[in-house]
Amino acid sequence: MGLSLLILAAGMGSRYGGLKQLDQMGPSGETVMDYSVFDAMRAGFDRVVFVIRKDFENEFKNVIAKRYENKINMEFAFQDLNDLPGSFKVPEGRIKPWGTGHAVYAARHLLNEPFAVINADDFYGKDSYAQLAAYLKNPPASDLVRGCIASFKLSNTLSENGSVSRGICSADGNGHLAKVVENTKIYRRNDGQIVSATDNGDEVILTGDEPASMNSWGFMPEMINELEALFTGFLEEHGSELKSEFYLPFVVDSLIHSGKAQIDMLYSRDSWFGVTYKEDRPSVQAALSNLVKTGAYPEKLF
Repeated sequence: MGLSLLILAAGMGSRYGGLKQLDQMGPSGETVMDYSVFDAMRAGFDRVVFVIRKDFENEFKNVIAKRYENKINMEFAFQDLNDLPGSFKVPEGRIKPWGTGHAVYAARHLLNEPFAVINADDFYGKDSYAQLAAYLKNPPASDLVRGCIASFKLSNTLSENGSVSRGICSADGNGHLAKVVENTKIYRRNDGQIVSATDNGDEVILTGDEPASMNSWGFMPEMINELEALFTGFLEEHGSELKSEFYLPFVVDSLIHSGKAQIDMLYSRDSWFGVTYKEDRPSVQAALSNLVKTGAYPEKLF
């Protein structure tokens, strides 16, 4: 079977101030996504599925997709608020997307082979894709839903320009993911301490060495059936809310705790960086330029 890379590119970019998926960051005008496709191709992925929104389909295809023509197979899925299971309806007044779990759900009809999931605006590095591909090509034999996570050291995933949302991972004694706890407001204080702010305003001190989920996953196709069932349960409980989100780490955590999934922990040796805020752009550009200078990437990818 082939390997698919599912790129979640439907985000609204509210904190960034625009479609950061299309923003040129590399020395020859590359987007961060270009580096992901390049790394995935050299790791053995032969198909990419983009999850986008219908309202910027033409712009996305003209700016991005043309670069990969005749280089890798491409498919497109559209994340739509109204794409819900059963008879569920979008509550009046809701404009916020349903989250990363829903973005994967949007591509359910296209995911019939082992697949990796990434964010369009995050740089994960060559090693992450190599590890994901190695797992997906030779997954462990199991009756459970099989998958893996390429985690990163928390201190290397922060922004100097504001708080970030991160899933903090814990492993069991067998090297399997035990749980993912979504922390929606992590930042570094002026004294250098890394903290997670809770809903009631308290600060939980973190070491910075915690493995963090950057939404870089690998799954076997049996994940899709479980995803729809969990999304249905989520909507039964939260479907009338205007801002609740169906996070992919929540999906994984639920399957682990119900005994339905075995998710292996992978630890990327590469540095992560991304563009959460507009102010992150210069540091990302500098990092990509340095990688080109050191020979890790060609000056022009496609």
